[in-house]
Amino acid sequence: MDSGGVKELLWALPEHEVLKKLESSDKGLNSDDALSRINKYGYNEIKTNGRRNWSDILVSQFKSPLIFTLVIAAVISYFLGEHTEAIVIIVIVLLNSFLGFFQEYKAEKVVEELRKYITLKAKVLRDGEEEEVDAKNLVPGDIVLLNLGDIVTADIRLVHVDELVTDESVLTGESVPVLKEVKTSNETRSLPQYLRNVAFMGTSVASGEGRGVVIQTGENTFMGSMATKIKQKAHEDEFQKNIRTFSDMLLKVILLMTVFIFIANAVLGKGIFESFLFAVALAVGIIPEALPIIITITLSNGAIFMAKKKVVVKKLSSLEDFGNIDTVCCDKTGTLTNNNFELVDYLNSEGKRSEKVLLYGLLCNTSKQVKQVKQVKKGGFFGNYIDKAIWESKFAKDFEKKIDNYDELDTNEFDFKRKRMSVLVRMGKENVLIAKGAPEWILEVCTNFDHSVITKEKLAEIKKRVLSYESQGFTIISVASKIIEKKDITKSDECRMNFEGFLIFIDPPKKSAKESIMSLKKLGVSIKIITGDSPLVTRKICEEVGFQIVDNTVITGEELDKLKDGVFEEYVSKYNVFARIDPDKKYRIVEVLNKEGHIVGFLGDGANDAPALRAADVGISVDSGTGIAKEAADVILLNKSLEVLTEGIKEGRKIFANITKYILNTISANFGNMFTVAASSLFLNFIPLLPSQILLNNFVSDIPLLTIVTDNVDEEFLKKPKKWDISFISKFMVYFGGISTFFDLVLIFGLMYLFNANVELFRTAWFIESALSEIIITFAIRTRLSLFKSKPSSWLLLASIITIIFTFVITYTVIGKDLFEFVYMPINILLFVSGVLIAYFITAELAKKLFYKNTGV
Repeated sequence: MDSGGVKELLWALPEHEVLKKLESSDKGLNSDDALSRINKYGYNEIKTNGRRNWSDILVSQFKSPLIFTLVIAAVISYFLGEHTEAIVIIVIVLLNSFLGFFQEYKAEKVVEELRKYITLKAKVLRDGEEEEVDAKNLVPGDIVLLNLGDIVTADIRLVHVDELVTDESVLTGESVPVLKEVKTSNETRSLPQYLRNVAFMGTSVASGEGRGVVIQTGENTFMGSMATKIKQKAHEDEFQKNIRTFSDMLLKVILLMTVFIFIANAVLGKGIFESFLFAVALAVGIIPEALPIIITITLSNGAIFMAKKKVVVKKLSSLEDFGNIDTVCCDKTGTLTNNNFELVDYLNSEGKRSEKVLLYGLLCNTSKQVKQVKQVKKGGFFGNYIDKAIWESKFAKDFEKKIDNYDELDTNEFDFKRKRMSVLVRMGKENVLIAKGAPEWILEVCTNFDHSVITKEKLAEIKKRVLSYESQGFTIISVASKIIEKKDITKSDECRMNFEGFLIFIDPPKKSAKESIMSLKKLGVSIKIITGDSPLVTRKICEEVGFQIVDNTVITGEELDKLKDGVFEEYVSKYNVFARIDPDKKYRIVEVLNKEGHIVGFLGDGANDAPALRAADVGISVDSGTGIAKEAADVILLNKSLEVLTEGIKEGRKIFANITKYILNTISANFGNMFTVAASSLFLNFIPLLPSQILLNNFVSDIPLLTIVTDNVDEEFLKKPKKWDISFISKFMVYFGGISTFFDLVLIFGLMYLFNANVELFRTAWFIESALSEIIITFAIRTRLSLFKSKPSSWLLLASIITIIFTFVITYTVIGKDLFEFVYMPINILLFVSGVLIAYFITAELAKKLFYKNTGV
């Protein structure tokens, strides 16, 4: 083998030659050999640009058009002899950039740590036994087992397939799944569309199963070589759309105001260069340049909090959408119940215990290949929860020796259309076809019971027995069999079978489910139960956990199939419990809710849940889910629970609240102050604040705002979902910006006509008033309650006190005098400024109540 990766056209060789070339066998590699191959070939990973290093983050701080404009302004100032002005601008730019770098780098480290929680697994044969390994540990020569829902984690030459179909759209763009085969290919082009005997990294198993040997890993795979070409454009979620809309609105207003101020001041004879610097500084003062940092810090802190709750957030922005969820779609299994199925009985059609039924349940089973029953690893049995429950039951122990006497010959995998699976087993001298699945779908292919014809009366008796069990909350799986001559089978062989009986399971309701449902209801979140289980079992579980079923009606998939267009949408909107629902209908239900304007969270863990997970505003899967489901999800739960969803929604709303506080503060205080500065520059015979003073004010006022991410959020705010409303933000800007402007004008006319302040004193007083008024408005609008009824966070309080001290200290120091042209303020002007600020706070508190009352928000 080549140390740089396998180079031969292995798809052109027969299976046994492929294994020989790779120095492997049909039993796989041994553990020592696998380890040595990792050292030789490296880990099965593709290096991506997903994580930025420190230099990338540092450089990105200076790519902003705003920063670029400031640097140009500083350079111009320097060459025109305004050296102090140039130095001040550069220092403030560096301070802002360093602060941004520090916070973004910290956030990037957090996200990288969270990614470690999410690992793709692969089922392999090592030391002749089946086990699960991290996909990154796959090496050339490994024998990999592929099943429905798996993500293919390396390039694999197939050596056995059973109706294996893969979705290769991620590589080829073709939406039609590809039926795989084993036979050799003389194709010289190593492209997915030409190679049917290779399963490629990144594709997924749509149906069937297969087995193959790894021929390429990591960057030597087709996906690795084409990584830059197959990157998909990130989906823009609701949060990102709203931020973009807000930014667009803000930039338009700023551009118009800046251009107007520059032209107006230049025409009034205040100098083109000085007017340019003033207009640029004004733009800086208005722009909420800390918004990206605030968002990053807030989302990162939220992700850390959720990680402690055993929730891994794959996409940070989905956390904010989490808070806006008003409808959760989920299965009852693992949310209302413990997801811990237990086999409680195995009965024939007469209701009597039957060992034959249990034996057939163990044989027709995905948890283990028949020959590998005793080779159970630490991770327990593989397979779905029903099949695992059969093998893990106390009844199975007595059957292990019997199972060794039977050989599995062929399998028809389970699918959602026929809702059953079947297996052909050699039992003594006979080949027995065993089918297992939902009772109605097993009865559909049965003509006999106990080798007698099923009459209408007997069929009605069996169905009545099933309904009786299900009404008690039991999940029922039926078993059927027949003897055939064939050594391989197709789905068409599932006919004219003998009905054997029932496997009866119970999945007890969660003790915490009732409380979690009430908590979600208090948060204004409605729940829709969408399950593949029977209506009676679903109803019983809902009743036991206190989940109120709308009109006491459980809607089945069969009923939905009969509905005309328009009526389907009405049912989805009205009812809240759906049973016997296939994956296509899950997707349609989510799609309907989206169109109605709901923010939907969908919880799914199966391969066929992927479309619904992608369609939902927040796709939620679990760590035990299939590879496809986890890939499609935005959030991974390490524990499947409604309690965790409740925590996530609360955290999302806190994130929304604190980001909103920053935005509302910025647009009201900044726009108010800067509008006054801009307007007053038109009637004053001097520029009211120097560009350096505006930049310093902007830097100082951002310090407490950076701690707003830690602020406490009122319980009242968490009670219902909140959505971005640009109209509301615009009204808030005008309303509170107007109040800010009014008090600025009071200050201006007081300084001019009461105190006859000179230019330097005027600028110093206004700088202090402008900086402190932003802190005042922060505390006024951070809560809809009175300041004294809502406690701010300790960090916000501390940062505000430091900012107040700094604001006064800088105006009385040599640095303030030499760099920013501040002067000492007389006590009478200081008292006047304090009076204006107190009046401003009182007015803002009163105006806040009036504003929310009139807007009804």
